[in-house]
Amino acid sequence: MEKLLTRIAWFVGLVLVQVLFLNHICWFGVATPFLYIYLLLIIDRDIDRNVLMLLAFAMGLSVDVFCNTFGVNAAACVLLAFLRPWLIRICAPRDEFENFEPGIQTLGIWSFFRYALLATLIHHTALFFLESFSVRHIGFVFLRIVFSALLTLMMVMAVDFVRNRR
Repeated sequence: MEKLLTRIAWFVGLVLVQVLFLNHICWFGVATPFLYIYLLLIIDRDIDRNVLMLLAFAMGLSVDVFCNTFGVNAAACVLLAFLRPWLIRICAPRDEFENFEPGIQTLGIWSFFRYALLATLIHHTALFFLESFSVRHIGFVFLRIVFSALLTLMMVMAVDFVRNRR
């Protein structure tokens, strides 16, 4: 029960931080952090895939509702949730135990960095291509993907580092 309440608190907190603060950041006109995906990155490895997909959809749809973005966040989150087991499999050490919460403490800094980088790039690529729905300004879309992913990755690493230091 405590774990469920913790997850609900993370869900609500990350969505609120995203819609109230982070969506208003646009560095140099290209970089916006999307920290709300952090919950999808750190949730237990053995979570039922259907539950993870529903959680991702609910999280993305929550951001979409507040930001009036017509489902692009929901679609990007569901794609990330779908690919997450594969990402963990390629980034986690082979001798890792069955159930764990991906993070710096369990994966190590470089494995978690690689995992978070790949996940962030997948999410942002889907998000920005769905948002633009065109290849007309593909250079600008790639700039947004790269710089937003780097900004998001820095925030994810910082939050995970602080969360595991308590």
